[in-house]
Amino acid sequence: MNNQIFSIIGGGNMGAAIAEGLIKSGLFQPSNIIVSDIRQKQLSFLKEKGVQVISDNVEAVKKANIILLAVKPYHINLVLDQIKSFLDPEKQLLLSIAAGITCAQILESVGIMPIFRIIPNTAISIQESMTCMSVVNVTPEQEELVVNIFNQLGKTVVINEDLMNAATVIGSCGTAFALRFLRASMQGGIEIGFNSELAQLISAQTILGASKLILESGRHPEQEIDKVTTPQGITIVGLNEMEHQGFSSALIKGVITSFSKLKK
Repeated sequence: MNNQIFSIIGGGNMGAAIAEGLIKSGLFQPSNIIVSDIRQKQLSFLKEKGVQVISDNVEAVKKANIILLAVKPYHINLVLDQIKSFLDPEKQLLLSIAAGITCAQILESVGIMPIFRIIPNTAISIQESMTCMSVVNVTPEQEELVVNIFNQLGKTVVINEDLMNAATVIGSCGTAFALRFLRASMQGGIEIGFNSELAQLISAQTILGASKLILESGRHPEQEIDKVTTPQGITIVGLNEMEHQGFSSALIKGVITSFSKLKK
């Protein structure tokens, strides 16, 4: 993306995943991506790909056009105090993926600044994230720029900030929920005869195909379910047994429990 510099403060799972996604997207040269984190050894794989891996947050900010805060919520105030004197609202955009931290909280610390509150998920490392964002003090051109970047890393929607906690649960925690379903499908597959490798391949590809059916057609899941539930067939008896055991109810309760925890 021309000579713009994208700095990521925090090289944990999400920060590193975003760096990998940016490299794969081709939007930024690896040398134009900076990851700032004290855990240098842990990020050696990024350094080998040409990313600038440093341990100085201020240096990362000074060099950047786009700054992404990828730190834990309880570290956000410390990091903002470190970097706020070096931010330039005329030349830089400030992005945050810190769960539960509002745009207003960031503005209170750094002053007037283009702010993007972003909730991606770990599939961003393979350019398949579902990313939700809300914005404050940004121009239409700035919003388009950041949306276009994250659209190269999956799918992106701009939503009202009051929905961001819900987006965190559905889009971010939802990765773990989906993978737990995948694991259960694999375990069932092993019990009925497959080895673990084949059970994983068949289950994962089936889930991928089911998701693509919905994304590409826009149809409700029940419309696709109806296509494979013939009268007195094997699919409907399996679905009904899952519902008798509380499958949908358990999933909904899990979503609501996670949401309630985030609101506290």
